[in-house]
Order: sequence, then C-alpha cells, then structure tokens
Amino acid sequence: MLKSIFTRYIAAFMTIIVVSFAVLAILVGTMISSHSIDEKRTVTTESSITVKTFFENELSQSETNDIQHFIYYNYANLRRTLTLFTSYEQGLVLILTDINGKVLITDRLADSEYVDAHIPQEIVDEVLKKGKLNATSNMGGLFSQKQIFNAITVSNKIGSDCAIIFAISTEASLTHLSENLIKAVITSMLWVMLAALIVVYILSERITAPLKRISKAAKEFAKGNFKVRVPVKGNDEISQLSESFNNMACDLENHEKTRSAFIANISHDLRTPMTSISGFIDGMLDGAIPPEKHEHYLKIVASEVKRLSRLVSSLLEISKFEAGEKKLVYSEFDICEMARQIVLSFEKKIDEKRLIVDFDCDDFNLNVNADKDSIHQILYNLCDNAVKFSKEGGKYIISIKQKGKRVFVSVYNEGQGISPDDLPFIFDRFYKSDKSRGLDKTGVGLGLFISKTIIEAHNQEIWAKSAYGEYCEFVFTLEKA
Repeated sequence: MLKSIFTRYIAAFMTIIVVSFAVLAILVGTMISSHSIDEKRTVTTESSITVKTFFENELSQSETNDIQHFIYYNYANLRRTLTLFTSYEQGLVLILTDINGKVLITDRLADSEYVDAHIPQEIVDEVLKKGKLNATSNMGGLFSQKQIFNAITVSNKIGSDCAIIFAISTEASLTHLSENLIKAVITSMLWVMLAALIVVYILSERITAPLKRISKAAKEFAKGNFKVRVPVKGNDEISQLSESFNNMACDLENHEKTRSAFIANISHDLRTPMTSISGFIDGMLDGAIPPEKHEHYLKIVASEVKRLSRLVSSLLEISKFEAGEKKLVYSEFDICEMARQIVLSFEKKIDEKRLIVDFDCDDFNLNVNADKDSIHQILYNLCDNAVKFSKEGGKYIISIKQKGKRVFVSVYNEGQGISPDDLPFIFDRFYKSDKSRGLDKTGVGLGLFISKTIIEAHNQEIWAKSAYGEYCEFVFTLEKA
C-alpha cells in the first residue's frame, strides 16, 4: 500500500520514467534498425553490381568462357580482389556461385565452411529468372541467422549467365549497436531515476512538511487550543492553504470567544431575572416583604418576566431563520414614514437625554420593496440602541438616501461609540460590546445578529462605523420600489 505522498510520488515518477525510456528505446531502436537495414541493402546492392562489373570485365579479357576454369587459373588474384572489396564494409560477405548454386569462391580467408556448399535452389532459380534479387536468407545453413543479401547474375563474353554474385551483409553490427543502445538507455534511465528521486524527495518534503504542521495544529484544535498558527512561507498553493488555515484558526478562536461570551451572557440573562423573581416571590410568601410593597415588587417581577420572554422570542426567531421556516413577505411601503413613527415612539427617552434630532430624507415619501415587519424590527432596534447609547445633548440623526436602485438607511448617534476591537464582532450572535452592562441592562446580544440575518435574507448589506468616544453609525440598504 502506497500510503505516504513521498512513496506515491516516487512510484508515479518511476513508472513515468521507465515507460518513457522504454517507449524511447523502442522508437529509437526501430528507427536505427530500419535505417541500418536500408543502408545494408544499399551496400549489398552496390557491392554486388561492382563485383559483377569486375568479373565481367575479367571474363571478357580471358581466353575461356568456363567460369570454373577462369576461377581456377585466377583464384589468388580474385580472392585478393574480393577481400579488398569487403575490407571497406564491416560484416560484408561476397560469394560467387555457378548457375547451379555451387559456391566457387568467397572473400573469406578460410573456405572450409563453404567448400562444396550450395545456395538453395529456389534462391538460384529466382535470381536467374529476374536477373537480380534482394532478400533475406541463411543461405541453406551457411549462416546461423537470416542475412540481408543482394544477388545478381554474371554474364560471360557471349552474354550468357555463367555465375551469380551474392553480396551478404550480416546483422552482427546491428546487434552490437542495439546492445549499446540498450546499455545507454538503461544507464540514462538510472541517472534520471536517481535525479528524480532527489527532486521528488525535496518536493515532497516541501509539500508534506507544511501539511504535517497543519495536521499537528488541527490536533491542537481538537484539544481546544485555538492559538496555534502555521508558519506561511512563499506564495504557492501550500502557502495559500496555510494562510487559509490560519484564517480559519482566527475564526475558530473568535467563535470560541463568542461562545464563551454567549455562555456568560445567557447565564447572566437567565440567572439574574430568575433569581430576582424567585427572591421577591419567596419574600412575599414568607412575609419578609410587607403586603403594602407587594405591588411594587410584582411590577419588578413582571419586568423580569418580560425580559425572559424577549430572550426566548429572540432565540426562537433565530432558530426559525436558520431552519428556513421564517419566510419573508415582500411588499411596498414608505420607509420614511416608518422611520418617523419609530422616532416619535422614542420621544420621551429623547427628551430625557435632550438629544438633538435630525431627520434627513431625500423625499417626504420613499417606497421600498421588503418584508415590512422585519425591517420595522431592524430599524426599531437600531433607533433604540442609538438613543440608549447616546450622550446627554448629543446628536441623533436618521438619514434615508436613494442611490441608484438602492435606498441607504442610516442611524447615527454621538456617544461612547464602539471600540476598534469590538467593531468586527458586533454582528455576532450574543456579542455585547457593553460587557459590564453599564448602559445596556436589558439587551441579550441578539438584536444586531438578527438584523444582519434579516438584511442578508433580503440580499442586502448592513455595516457599522464608529470613532470610539465620539460617535457610532449603523447603515443598511434596501431595494427601491
């Protein structure tokens, strides 16, 4: 089993190299073999024609037409001439036979293997019939393997065929060349495989080392340690993966912080009112609280019950959104009129803080296409927060502007604002920038999360900008009707 990246890379590279060199060896070997065969045929053809011309010239000057007599009286000179012809071509053999195929003379120094030898009759007949022949044969057992040969008839002075010249090229040189080629291919393949092994080792180390660090960091995440980071080097895909992993780690760390904050917030928001309710009711039941103060404490109990109800309602609303059970009902309505009514509903709180209110709208009426109830919930929550966190005598601005096909709704207030550390997380679930609850004693940290969920369900945007200690502004967009 090839389990590691290194072994898989090595197996793949080695397979590719071996197959490539095998194919290369086959192609080159075929080309060399084809070229060598063509060259041998050319050599045998030219040699047989040259020897034919030589013998015919010698026969024309001799006193006999009998080829056997001619060879008997000129054997030594003819042998030297044939040997001279073949000395320039490695592996070339010249054989002269009579028209019956009996070997008369060759260029070989020792004729013992050719004495009384005969060329197969079918070859002789075909040569006599055509006048020449280019083929392959072992010459009736004269050679252990088939050889390339060219045969041509020799004529005497009267023009009759009296002999046949066989120019034979053995394949020994071709075999030797093939062996050298195979050795060269194997040697080159081994060097390339060694180089590939080194390169693959380096590459796999560059790939696996970051992956091992990521795996180690992931195991730390499983243990709850989200502070581990993977070093990022370079700008390749592995580096991008490491960077993405680190971004994921930051998100997980932030989510862990949010989860911890959620547990603290939800514990406080549930335990505090329940403790108050339980304490006041027990006080009334056991007589610790006199009857004349029951009404006062019952109002406190009712307020705490409403607070618990708001928390449960918010949680149910989020659950419906996430489960896809809550559907948006789009309709056209006047966002300016909705904003005016919401601002008027905070008139008492605005007067108590002596806020400077500015209502800035492009037109008196500006219709949008959205879920009216959901948008009312968002705008009411933003306006409520703006009043709650405004400073005494600060500016309180509602702005509604049209830009292209979208309407931008802005709620601005002067006050403490949001710190730069908190700003990226204010839309997270159960996140409260006022962790001490010095100003927000009733919120549950779900309003902005719900607002963002609703706006994104409309395929629109919501964001916040703030200068800590000066102002805060929330903006969301809607589709213009």
